[in-house]
Amino acid sequence: MKKLLFLLCSISMFAYGQRTVIHCGNLIDGKSNDVQAQMTIIVENNVITKIEKGFTKPGSSDKLIDLGKKTVMPGLIDLHVHLEGETSKDQAIQRFTSNKADVAFRSTVYAKKTLMAGFTTVRDLGGNGVNISLRNAVNQKLVVGPRIVTVGKSIATTGGHADPTNAYREDLMGNPGPKEGVINSPEEARQAVRQRYKDGADAIKITATGGVLSIAKDGSGPQFTDDELKAIVETARDYGMHTAAHAHGTEGMKRAVLAGITTIEHGTKMTEEVMDLMKQKGTYYVPTISAGKFVAEKANEPGYYHPLVVPKALEIGPQIQATFGKAYKRGVKIAFGTDAGVFPHGENGKEFGYMVEAGMPAMEAIKSATVVAAGILGMSDKIGTLEAGKLADIVAVDENPLKNIKTMEKVSFVMKDGVVYLQ
Repeated sequence: MKKLLFLLCSISMFAYGQRTVIHCGNLIDGKSNDVQAQMTIIVENNVITKIEKGFTKPGSSDKLIDLGKKTVMPGLIDLHVHLEGETSKDQAIQRFTSNKADVAFRSTVYAKKTLMAGFTTVRDLGGNGVNISLRNAVNQKLVVGPRIVTVGKSIATTGGHADPTNAYREDLMGNPGPKEGVINSPEEARQAVRQRYKDGADAIKITATGGVLSIAKDGSGPQFTDDELKAIVETARDYGMHTAAHAHGTEGMKRAVLAGITTIEHGTKMTEEVMDLMKQKGTYYVPTISAGKFVAEKANEPGYYHPLVVPKALEIGPQIQATFGKAYKRGVKIAFGTDAGVFPHGENGKEFGYMVEAGMPAMEAIKSATVVAAGILGMSDKIGTLEAGKLADIVAVDENPLKNIKTMEKVSFVMKDGVVYLQ
């Protein structure tokens, strides 16, 4: 009988775990526009159970985390990353010299850097399928990294921005189709979405226009027909997936918004007409200012990019921050995303400063990376705010970001799903 009671007590202790008491000097909860001073967050297992005014005295068996001199907020969310790779001078050559295992091992390093920068959840907007396995490895706690929502492989048209064989030698080029994420009709569009679902993707991304870093001449022209876009969005919706559209040029952007796309990425040449259409349709804008600034800078470095990329980078990169400023002032809904991988992983926090520079208040920028982003992912019941019942995704910075937004570039505390990864 005694053995049975001991076993039951042990199981009970394991089930409920240790209570963690977190003292917060300042608290940004993701809901209010106010910064609350001297607050306490109570965490049990991986869930926030209570938030209290003042510094609650911990019990004898509680774990105390003292963040009394820091500003605490929900775990950050970046809606546009590429964890399979990172910018480098030889990135184009790596497509031919790296095996999937090489890509996978490197991706674990990028995932850890991202988490240590305070981003507890990310949306991976395209790789070659390793990102799906990376997501699974993180979920299984085999790899340290953020919670990953992934599109798997982006969907493109033949020769389009995400055609994986652009600039290949003719005998290597082949004819990729829906399985590889390349489509040329509404029927193939539906097949490609269903293939992404079968592969295990969580969402769908299309390259609605040309892009900067693809080795192709066009960087902004439309690349899908209206019928193809409609087929993609409708099929994704049927399979419970939201949609994202890489888009630099106006016409491709307009077509994607009219088709019902969830988010527009980059949006470089967005006109007032497109902005108003996005407001009407409820489309979110994910600006990725960081990527624009980085490619514009590196385009001036001889040999860093392919000759076809350089003029596109010089044209597109410098425009994104100004477009974001105009879109924000016009009332377009903004969500946080950086395009990390185009620039070094772990530097995602710079985006906050660029957003504030362009006219967005610091609190709104933080909300774009917390409560707003969580809503787009359909995860508002789990993440995005600090409140009882939510997962314990909690980060802290040394200063008040409303007074110094650059503090977001150096997160000093990270808890994801109740586990402390940085303190």
